[in-house]
Amino acid sequence: MSISPIGWLHTLGSLPAIPLAAYMLAKHGRIAPQTRAGRAYFGFMLLGVLTVYPIAQQPVSWIVATVTLAALLVGYGACALFPGRRLARYVETAALSLSVFLLMVPTVSETLRRLPAGDPLVKQMTDPLLLGVQGALFLALLIGVPLQLRAVYKRNAAAAQPAMPATDRR
Repeated sequence: MSISPIGWLHTLGSLPAIPLAAYMLAKHGRIAPQTRAGRAYFGFMLLGVLTVYPIAQQPVSWIVATVTLAALLVGYGACALFPGRRLARYVETAALSLSVFLLMVPTVSETLRRLPAGDPLVKQMTDPLLLGVQGALFLALLIGVPLQLRAVYKRNAAAAQPAMPATDRR
């Protein structure tokens, strides 16, 4: 199966979002939109999502792309949608974690179904290897988002603590 020019744009355009997401998750514990990596993630994800529409061969691809686009826009627009900063960080964190999950599921599926060239690891969408990897990604989402939200809560709580005057410190 050959890849069209728009398919290459989609693949190569969205590929950098994966290491950017991994970097931010390792460094910040979440996708951090206000950082340089966060802005780059947005651009690469947007390119990847928008180029799905002309190449999608199955209706589910359109659905995944639309949900991913919505998660991306909600995540990056959370501060504007919810001017009260606390709720915005929770929405931002959950939505952008969902965008990472929605990036990884088709990436893993396509990779396992195409590589190695000529004899891919997975031949069918029901292959146990593919289902296992997708299940692991879903489990990571189910465990990761609450942990991220807990970390946001702790940061918010720490930020809300009044600073002790210098004379009261021991």
